Amino acid sequence: MLKSLKALFDTLLPPAPGADAASAEHQLQLATAVMLVEVMRADTSFHAGEREAVLAALRDKFALTDDEATRLAELAEATSRQSTDLFSFTSRINERFEMPQKLRMVEHLWRVAYADGHLADHERHVLWRIADLLHVPPAAYQHARLRAQQAAAGGAPGQDTPAV
Repeated sequence: MLKSLKALFDTLLPPAPGADAASAEHQLQLATAVMLVEVMRADTSFHAGEREAVLAALRDKFALTDDEATRLAELAEATSRQSTDLFSFTSRINERFEMPQKLRMVEHLWRVAYADGHLADHERHVLWRIADLLHVPPAAYQHARLRAQQAAAGGAPGQDTPAV
């Protein structure tokens, strides 16, 4: 139990200068997971598909096992509830991700938002804020949205997508 608490606190603290690569990678994973959870929490109703979309994104983005993704998502939920801003997380992501990685992440965020078949205004707002803090250009943001929308509809590019 004490090891779990220490591990939690260690992940919440910013990495010290010269910290090892594993610690920096864990911080990046947590920051990414918190952004995914923020979108999941933005909707007033909880849908199991949203949680699965978060886990799928974590497995895809970081090649995690099911157990690792679940533990990271749980830590991200606890961290998200205690967090007062998005900048502390997006700044870590900006330090480590290049634009293609950020775009893939934004697409995953959209997939979480569309996982319940409904896009709430607050989800849209949270997504816009995160994309803005990640310096994602508006056109790229919209393309990521369209790709996620098509995936949610089970359609191929060029097919009609549901109106949102």
